[in-house]
Amino acid sequence: MWWQQPSAPVPDDPEVEFVCPMDKDVRSKVPGKCPLCGMTLVAGIPDAHEFPVRITTAPKILKAGEETLLTFHVEDPTTGNTVHDFEIMHEKLFHQFLISQDMQFFEHVHPIMQPDGTFDLDVKFPHPGLYRVLSDFYPKGATPQLIANTLFVAGAGMKMTPAKLTPDLAPNKTANLEVSLTTEPAQPIAGMKTLMFFRLTPNDGIEPYIGAMGHMLAASSDLIDLMHTHPFLVTDPAPEGDPNGRAVKQIQFNLIFPREGIYRVWVQFQRKGVVNTAVFNIPVTVLK
Repeated sequence: MWWQQPSAPVPDDPEVEFVCPMDKDVRSKVPGKCPLCGMTLVAGIPDAHEFPVRITTAPKILKAGEETLLTFHVEDPTTGNTVHDFEIMHEKLFHQFLISQDMQFFEHVHPIMQPDGTFDLDVKFPHPGLYRVLSDFYPKGATPQLIANTLFVAGAGMKMTPAKLTPDLAPNKTANLEVSLTTEPAQPIAGMKTLMFFRLTPNDGIEPYIGAMGHMLAASSDLIDLMHTHPFLVTDPAPEGDPNGRAVKQIQFNLIFPREGIYRVWVQFQRKGVVNTAVFNIPVTVLK
């Protein structure tokens, strides 16, 4: 076996600490659910090992605008065999994020597990270029995984240059929500925790979306740093309300940006059965 549960403490030991496998800062002296992501707290999390994800495609040469089948093979890091057993995270066995290099294309989707343990996803890439494919899954007996792969889509005008982002924190009018953002500190600093407060207007009908009150994906402009996280705190109307007298709901995410630069943040909320995706470009500086 490549990992081993610690011999002590055991779950009924009064000194045991239960930890969320996804949000490691969430700890408890008693069993329960993580208040951030809803996952079951566990005792004795194994050491983290990365599970490679191999992607096969049909057709082999990807072309923009064509129907494509992506097949994801999650491989055991010690044997190389395809993994068959997974824990459910946020109501799904496998979460997938697809992002184009120009950051104009973003999808949060869920491949379907096949009898042989692989996962299939049908996708149509909108234009030629480089795409980052982020796999989010949890093999049984291991730790949650966030594995990035790169795919290239052929076609005329294909470019291989990172997105040029400019800061943009303007409120978003999405499908049936208005989403605004403030941060603390106002100027996020690399390596330090940033509190991100999203205010949703109106606040009626806000519902969990695949097991959480929100989902966030943050990406550096070069698509090297990719982070998937969930709300830290959800509050009903702030004391000051809304300037136009409308009810608001505030949802807080906490994030540590690893480097200086501009990060694109996609944040998703569900209202009355409709998924809303808001997009912000957040400048991050270094402490001087």
